[in-house]
This record gives sequence, structure tokens and C-alpha cells, in this order.
Amino acid sequence: MSELNIVTVQLNGEKQNFVLNKKDFKTGSRGYHAQGKMQIGEKRYQINILCVEIGSKPKDK
Repeated sequence: MSELNIVTVQLNGEKQNFVLNKKDFKTGSRGYHAQGKMQIGEKRYQINILCVEIGSKPKDK
């Protein structure tokens, strides 16, 4: 079983964890992606995180 990849976002003192899932992007690059919503005071925010491996896109021949 593989370990979970977790990132913590902190905005205005509020912290929330998001799980990074492996992702193969349409461009051919690979990496991780997480998304969700976060409550800060009276406002809600949509969170979108991309972690793209540099150099992972296949080279064109």
C-alpha cells in the first residue's frame, strides 16, 4: 500500500490538509493534483493545487 501525499494550506491562520493524487496531464507531463474548498472566516475558497514534475513531458521526435 502506498503512502498518502498530503499538502497543508494555511490562509489567514486557518489550516486544511488536501490529498495529492497522481495525475497524468493532457500535455503528457506527470505529477500530482489536489482540489477542494476551504472556509476562512465567513468566506469559502476553492483550492486547486498542481505539482508538475519538471522534465516529465515526453520529447517530440
